[in-house]
Amino acid sequence: MGMGGEQEGGAGRASPTFYSWDEIRKHDQVNDRWLVIDRRVYDITQWSRRHPGGPRVIGHYAGEDATDAFRAFHPDTNFVRKFLKPLLIGEIAPEEPSEDRGKNTQQVEDFRALRKTAEEMGLFNADPVFFILYLGHILLMEFLAWFTLWYFGTGWIPTIITIFILATSQAQAGWLQHDFGHLSVFKKSKWNHLAHKFVIGHLKGASANWWNHRHFQHHAKPNIFKKDPDVNMVHIFVLGETQPVEYGMKKKKMLPYNHQHEYFFLIGPPLLIPVYFTVQIMKTMITRKDWVDLIWSFTYYCRYFGTYVPFFGVLGSLALISLVRFIESHWFVWVTQMNHIPMEIDNEKYRDWLSGQLSATCNIEPSFFNDWFSGHLNFQIEHHLFPTMPRHNYYKIAPLVRSLCSKYGVHYEEKPLFRAFQDVVRSLKKSGDLWLDAYLHK
Repeated sequence: MGMGGEQEGGAGRASPTFYSWDEIRKHDQVNDRWLVIDRRVYDITQWSRRHPGGPRVIGHYAGEDATDAFRAFHPDTNFVRKFLKPLLIGEIAPEEPSEDRGKNTQQVEDFRALRKTAEEMGLFNADPVFFILYLGHILLMEFLAWFTLWYFGTGWIPTIITIFILATSQAQAGWLQHDFGHLSVFKKSKWNHLAHKFVIGHLKGASANWWNHRHFQHHAKPNIFKKDPDVNMVHIFVLGETQPVEYGMKKKKMLPYNHQHEYFFLIGPPLLIPVYFTVQIMKTMITRKDWVDLIWSFTYYCRYFGTYVPFFGVLGSLALISLVRFIESHWFVWVTQMNHIPMEIDNEKYRDWLSGQLSATCNIEPSFFNDWFSGHLNFQIEHHLFPTMPRHNYYKIAPLVRSLCSKYGVHYEEKPLFRAFQDVVRSLKKSGDLWLDAYLHK
């Protein structure tokens, strides 16, 4: 409970206003948002509209402790705290615990100690050679795609080879833009932002701002309905164990969900990038008047059509890019969903950072191929716990994360690649069966 306005203390200084967790939890509405960082209470109602990561991601922590999320998303917390100072309205009352909603204080403290250890080990420092070589192999594939057609002509075999080279280049560029988007390469955020716009804009024709506003929500609250856009399937699929039963009991039948594990192959991997993402990205850039990202995207299409129209003409080039994105979409969907769809998908449960991320993510066994194929997202657990950590260091922190999880009985799941693919389908089938049972019998 608040103690009123600022009280004048000794030596002419104002004493802080104290609040209880019960009071803070009341301020979780769009027009009334408070959150807590390191026991300090901030009113972010107005600031959230100007938040560089978008209003939704910071709003997802309204009425909660956001300490670990704040540290996870901001490499330079001292710089960001300058923006927090005007928003400070008080502190957690001294008699109140540091953690809200009965979270395990010792587990939270041990996780923060683990993060401190990672910092002391230098695991948040990127290896420039790794990323130079990674960008180099993407640019090499772009060159090889053109060279194949220039040297061998536009017959079926050279064209098919070119399609697969371009699809591979696009998939790998997708993983690289992910690195820059998470500010995990350069020390200065502005260089990460610039590189991000180059890779996602010029190499892929997409929008950095669209990606940021969508993806950071996923990281803030993974697999949480109404907060993670990746599980907002607009009634096409029902996920987890709660949503299917709710839909079934309400007799919602937009699609035959008991067959979703089958029609997933028709409308999931084939259409996500070439249809849904392409339309959404263009619509977002235009409606939000995001001219900078639109120009970056335009440079991609100029380069692409300038390169391939001489070989295939306009219609042929459109067919080529559609096939490339069709293949890339399969690659992207299977890699990104194998870590999340089989895990818990539910409504908000207000877990601590470690428990919340582990309930929604799993790992895939590491190998040279798996690391490259997934852009190191086979270390999804470590990536979600430390999103600004350069991916080449995930394997170093993984044993320490596993040890911490073992200490507190937090489930740490790792599986083979193809079993992970199978689990996506199994999970969809299980959810579909739950829907059918509720639809028919409840």
